[in-house]
Amino acid sequence: MDGVSVAISNYAYWLHEHGCKVCVVTPTSPQPKIQEVAYPIYRYWSLPIPKRKPYRLGIPEVDFSFSHKIDNLSFQLLHAHCPFSSGQIALKIARKRKIPLVATFHSKYREDFERLIPSKIVVDTLMKRVIDFYDQADEVWVPQLSVEETLRSYGYKGNIEVVDNGNDLSMMFSAERKEDCREKIGIKPDEFMLLFVGQHILEKNVMFLIESLNLIQNRKFHLYFVGSGYALREMKQKVEQLGLNDKVTFVGSVTDRQTLSEYYMASDLFLFPSLYDNAPLVVREAAAMNTPSLLIEGSTAAGIIDNNVNGFLSKNDRTDFAERIVYIMNNPTLADKAGKAASCSIVRSWNDILSEVEDRYNHLLKRME
Repeated sequence: MDGVSVAISNYAYWLHEHGCKVCVVTPTSPQPKIQEVAYPIYRYWSLPIPKRKPYRLGIPEVDFSFSHKIDNLSFQLLHAHCPFSSGQIALKIARKRKIPLVATFHSKYREDFERLIPSKIVVDTLMKRVIDFYDQADEVWVPQLSVEETLRSYGYKGNIEVVDNGNDLSMMFSAERKEDCREKIGIKPDEFMLLFVGQHILEKNVMFLIESLNLIQNRKFHLYFVGSGYALREMKQKVEQLGLNDKVTFVGSVTDRQTLSEYYMASDLFLFPSLYDNAPLVVREAAAMNTPSLLIEGSTAAGIIDNNVNGFLSKNDRTDFAERIVYIMNNPTLADKAGKAASCSIVRSWNDILSEVEDRYNHLLKRME
């Protein structure tokens, strides 16, 4: 479900498919689902992060078996997708062996720290360490142009390259398949299907979303929440308190990509009011199924949306958000056009992305010879 994990999985898969020798280094997780992959995965000890399930705090320093394995690998280039334990491992190896390090900036780390840590001094110290990490990388990538603004606001002053995220949902859209998916999920013919996919955490503005829907209770719609997170119980309580039980369904985590594709395809509108996300994969995944998204104007995530063209934007206001949903419900032809435009303008296959990535890697290797 996690966007960064999906990205890394596709990086490794397609690099391997392109003939590269690749491995993934990541923290352990309790009872991981075993998935057969063609590349090795090296895991190091970790502990759960309080209030951030299922994320883990990696502790590679005490995992001597892991260190021995890594010391015997012949790396040519490292790509870190996180500035913490795995990123520090990559940085240490890169500097010791004098090989290139690429670092992709994915997340709004300051916001994460501020929710968990009340001290501004501590948060500032941690953010300085994050920026120090990116300062030491040979190339820094962001997955969307608007993400550069976030990284600059944290204090990073170096060069930044934009390298898109891709899409791995292969289900081809058709009106017939859309109807089949709607029937399978249980959507009534005259019901407008809304969808949210992502972590159920307050940072993603999920309460804003629920409270917005409360303003249009008289409309025929049904919202499906796909995912899990610490705020799930609070969200369910809010839905019950507002009398939205018959209009909202909590699906839970959906890790099967085919099933997830069916939810995207069945939907009429993808709702993503998050101000927290940088470049969410879910908006692109919805677009791959010809489903347009409604986001908050000015948010980092909304940087790829042209209002009323390949998606929709709302003010950061519950009433306006609700009114935009009603407007889209009342204009199905516009919604259909926006979904098709989104599938053409913001969707690229991971295979295509990784061909570009491989070229960038080779260029960096030659430059640093």
